[in-house]
Amino acid sequence: MRDATACTVHPTVDLSDYQSLTVPTYRASTIVFKDAQSYAARSERDLDSYTYGLYGTPTTKTLEAQITQLENGVRSVIVPSGQAGATVVFLSVLLPGDCVLIPDNVYAPVLDFCVNYLQPRGIHHKIYPADGEGLEGLIDPTVKLIWAETPGSSTMEMQDLPAIAALGKKHGILTGADNTWATPLYFKPLDLGFDFSMQALSKYAGGHSDLLLGSICVKDLDLRKKLRDTMRMLGIAVSPDEVSLALRGLETMAVRLAHVSKTSEDLAHMLEARPDVGQVLHPALPSFPQHAIWKRDFSGASGVFSVVLNKDQEDALEAGLASLKTMLIGASWGGTRSLIVPVRIAESRKFPKPEHERVILRINIGLEDPEDLRRDLNILFDRL
Repeated sequence: MRDATACTVHPTVDLSDYQSLTVPTYRASTIVFKDAQSYAARSERDLDSYTYGLYGTPTTKTLEAQITQLENGVRSVIVPSGQAGATVVFLSVLLPGDCVLIPDNVYAPVLDFCVNYLQPRGIHHKIYPADGEGLEGLIDPTVKLIWAETPGSSTMEMQDLPAIAALGKKHGILTGADNTWATPLYFKPLDLGFDFSMQALSKYAGGHSDLLLGSICVKDLDLRKKLRDTMRMLGIAVSPDEVSLALRGLETMAVRLAHVSKTSEDLAHMLEARPDVGQVLHPALPSFPQHAIWKRDFSGASGVFSVVLNKDQEDALEAGLASLKTMLIGASWGGTRSLIVPVRIAESRKFPKPEHERVILRINIGLEDPEDLRRDLNILFDRL
């Protein structure tokens, strides 16, 4: 072997005594085959085999298997973001003339996808109230998918997911749920009869605000094939390096969630006890409108909740947020740092409620000392 060849052909090393706790990061575009016959028959391999880097490496397969185990599913696919998780589901099961039902509190980019991408291509959507009232009345022969998000973005409404899953079964309609807030540690949609459970792995699975990934888990292999076919035709793939970060993040997710769950609930109780704080929207609070649904279906709450400001507090909001010492202003959540974001949703809701007219503070609890966060929130509302 000449030097130029030796530079490109890696030597084989003995791995018989090598054992590591970490999952190797396999990077690949090209997959090689043992002979020409194997290459010619590559299309006959099943979806759990390897044919091209676009369709995954052993690193990707490890994350798929771990998500599947947590979700109590049969197979999972990994996509580039949580938004891609929703859009790939929609594109895999909806055709022109079909309709998807989405809740009024759905993640705003999902609504944007329905309005500005699906609708011009003849795929329709209908919006149902966040509490699910009147949902069955929207069903007609064109409805092929019911999408749920619980709790809802910013306003935190809990949906009756067992009822939605049962409704889908009754009418032969597929159902999917965004399970990012609870993660499969605190809620398992597939166990309740949902066909798709989606997560933005960028949040709690990643856990450090440094990656973008999503997952979709199913119990039906035919649905997995539809997802994979859609991803293949669109050229959707994920980076093994980001997958490795997600695998590392999963190792501490249970401990992080336990911490942020307790801290967020304690701080929600603290805020609710202040006479100058408006409605605190945290599913674990007994005062929360759908607290009973949360208690029935979920085994815990994560670190994201919201506070509705009173009208006279809105003018002082900028100065109040400037007083924060520990919490930061930023979108997304699920990382180590606590975040707070003011949002206005009145223009995006079809079924308005009084609190929709107010500024809502969405709070994400991180891993800082709870007393520092308590101080920040007390100073903020003192200023307001």
